[in-house]
Amino acid sequence: MVSERSLAVLHAIVSDYVSSNEPVGSKAIVDRHSFGVSAATIRNDMALLEEDELIAQPHTSSGRVPTDKGYRLYVDTLARIRPLSAAQRSAIERFLGESSDLDDVMARTVRLLAQLTNQVAVAHYPSLRRTVVRHIDLVAIGEDRVLCVLILGSGVVEQQVAWLPASQVTEAWVHGLRQRIAETAVGSDVETAATAVADLIERVSEWAQPDEAELVRRVLSVVGSQLQANRSERIAVAGAANLSRPGEFAGSLPVVLEAIEEQVALLRLFGELAHDGRDVSASIGRENAPYGLAATSVIASSYEQEADSVSRLGVLGPLRMDYAGNIAAVRAVARYLNRFLGEEQ
Repeated sequence: MVSERSLAVLHAIVSDYVSSNEPVGSKAIVDRHSFGVSAATIRNDMALLEEDELIAQPHTSSGRVPTDKGYRLYVDTLARIRPLSAAQRSAIERFLGESSDLDDVMARTVRLLAQLTNQVAVAHYPSLRRTVVRHIDLVAIGEDRVLCVLILGSGVVEQQVAWLPASQVTEAWVHGLRQRIAETAVGSDVETAATAVADLIERVSEWAQPDEAELVRRVLSVVGSQLQANRSERIAVAGAANLSRPGEFAGSLPVVLEAIEEQVALLRLFGELAHDGRDVSASIGRENAPYGLAATSVIASSYEQEADSVSRLGVLGPLRMDYAGNIAAVRAVARYLNRFLGEEQ
């Protein structure tokens, strides 16, 4: 059981080490913090913290640095998270408020969060499986091309071209196919619509003219791929350059960059954090080892929740990070994003 003063010493060590990137000694703690006790007493507290594996001595005769376990206790016992300033909150609202669609919202969100925290920002796209298909349009843009336009209730707009054999595309044909697809999918959620379009493809020979069946399949395949893309899990990432600060990751940086690039590990990790029930979650050091990210800390919060899914956003960085400031930034951006998306529904 860590005593109240020893816990305060741990907080001092974490705070000083995060700001200086230098091991922290007892004299520095006495000089910088008002404990009202001698350096010898602080050394005794540090010895107890070291016995509990909360701090470690990286080199002989050096000060101490927090361990993974120490960072975990520090985060779990943060009594007060300083809020963002009024100017920062106003900047968040103004910057995200200029977004034009969901992709723009997500790109702006991670850019802003990376700037606020100087870490890698990650945002899990909101679940779109239950989002309503607002509109599907087909536009003939040539004798051999049809533009397929998908608009969702969340503001997502997808456009993709279907290439068809020349001289067989007419406005009347496109209009008739558009009507059939719209009757099948518009007004349904994305998951239901994707299943319905797949069924149309499966039964195309039952309702399309034999000489048109292949054309219909090509268009339906494009529409189906648009719907499928919005059923899958996606993340937005920004700020990878923040990982390049010297000395933070040593030889593990390539592994961290690979995990970010592949995204699978991040999706799994965010999926785990989504179920811990906390307003803001932290996963630190060795807790991230199953995802190949043992040298990192992740702070995440939920911003959108449905009955069967939770969307998360957060930051990833080295163990030595400003946990209090980053928690405040993640929480503030998550709350605004949640409000913004709620207004857009």
